[in-house]
Amino acid sequence: MSIAALRDENEQLKALLAQTQAALSEHQAALATSEESRRRLEVILGELRREKFGATSEKLRPDQYHLPLEDVEIAQGILDAAQERAEAVIKGRSRSVPDQGSHRNRGCLPAHLPRVERIIELASTLCPCGCGAMTKIGEDVSKRLDVIPAQWRCWSRAARNTSVATARALSCRRAHRSASCPAGCRPKRPLRT
Repeated sequence: MSIAALRDENEQLKALLAQTQAALSEHQAALATSEESRRRLEVILGELRREKFGATSEKLRPDQYHLPLEDVEIAQGILDAAQERAEAVIKGRSRSVPDQGSHRNRGCLPAHLPRVERIIELASTLCPCGCGAMTKIGEDVSKRLDVIPAQWRCWSRAARNTSVATARALSCRRAHRSASCPAGCRPKRPLRT
């Protein structure tokens, strides 16, 4: 074999080794998650055994029996997700490849819903560096879906971007964003009317 062929084979083997090590680390991470979930289930099972076979003073009221079972269901869901990831890694699918069902509708709100638009203006239309009056050059718009009982509508918030339009202000070529959003501009929960 020639030196070039040996170098090519060496590079291929290095790439294969790196790929194998990456797959091994993903397998180990999936195994660690599965082991953690198994330990959590064992703790919950031990608590249930103590409740069932412990002294009567340690027993729960019958209306509280469902509480540990909720933990079991959550732990089972985590365990199932870890198992699916491990199976995907074993089959050669990368975790970075999204599932076909995980596509979300982002930014395309239904056109038939009523719109509420809130425009945020600057407190002053004068350039902060004193170049002159500013004019609108664009805006940043964010939208969200607001659910009101028996009523759906879309909210739109526009933060204006401004710049100086006079010829003598060519030295000020910066775009100035709107002032910070006033309180209540971006509520954490949908507004109720």
